[in-house]
Amino acid sequence: MRNLFRIAASATVLTMAAASAQAAGETVCLITKTDTNPFFVKMKEGATAKAEELGMTLKAFAGKIDGDHETQVQAIETCILDGAKGILLTASDTSSIVPAVQQARDAGLLVIALDTPLSPIDSADATFATDNYKAGLLIGQWAKAKMGEAAADAKIATLDLNVSQPTVDVLRNQGFLDGFGVDLADPNVIGDETDARLVGSDVTDGNEEGGRRAMENLLAKDSTINVVHTINEPAAAGAYEALKSIGRENDVLIVSVDGGCPGVQNVQAGVIGATSQQYPLLMASLGVEAVKKWADEGVKPENTPGKDFYDTGVALITDQPADGVESISVAEGLELCWG
Repeated sequence: MRNLFRIAASATVLTMAAASAQAAGETVCLITKTDTNPFFVKMKEGATAKAEELGMTLKAFAGKIDGDHETQVQAIETCILDGAKGILLTASDTSSIVPAVQQARDAGLLVIALDTPLSPIDSADATFATDNYKAGLLIGQWAKAKMGEAAADAKIATLDLNVSQPTVDVLRNQGFLDGFGVDLADPNVIGDETDARLVGSDVTDGNEEGGRRAMENLLAKDSTINVVHTINEPAAAGAYEALKSIGRENDVLIVSVDGGCPGVQNVQAGVIGATSQQYPLLMASLGVEAVKKWADEGVKPENTPGKDFYDTGVALITDQPADGVESISVAEGLELCWG
């Protein structure tokens, strides 16, 4: 078990930014996967604003890259030693982080998973998140409806997050496949389906360069791919560039999840056919409120009725609505976007 008193070593590897409204206020920690992805930038904005409003001190930490598990563990250790009241966490490795999370809970901190449920989900005190399965389901249903009869012979590629298959990655992937009409094998695993339409999957680390690389790898496997699911919009942008380099940018349907302003603008431009929008600022601000209530009253947040997490909402954005699939327009998405 990692020694909680390795503060000096931790300090050399943590990427940290802190905002403080009142030095004497309770401390809440925000630990994200990176500090460059617009999703996490907006999450930090929401947490910062709410902490200032409530007179709390926010300390924000982030991994160097998506998948940087060790830095997140060290951040949890720092938050425990600093006497924080709670931690808001988007975990890079949703199962390996559990022992560190349990240490924090044992020390009396409230731990809330943001966006990405831990594995198992009840390893955190609460989860504030998009219904990521629904986000995937919506883009899968839309893609199937958009293709019509051609969906029966589709050539599908999925551009996922990383090899550790964090829960958010699995939920979006499996939701998309379900929505498109692919029979799932184990819904907790990516890549075990037997549908002949599936060309394969590759990982992107959730960024544009990774999306380009993964798309190139899968096109080398089958150049006739015509449907692409991406874990997020930066990966979708990379996939589009790879397709454009071989003159196929206009005949491949790309769908994604996030709803950041650049992604919604890419829907408007025709780079992405449709995206599922989520609301990171709301997740983070609600998380800070929950930590404040825990500090003041010892009360933990409750789940959305019928779900094992607190659902912060999702909406499909496209200017090509499909029958039977609820969506909002790009104009509406631009009013709600972030980043």
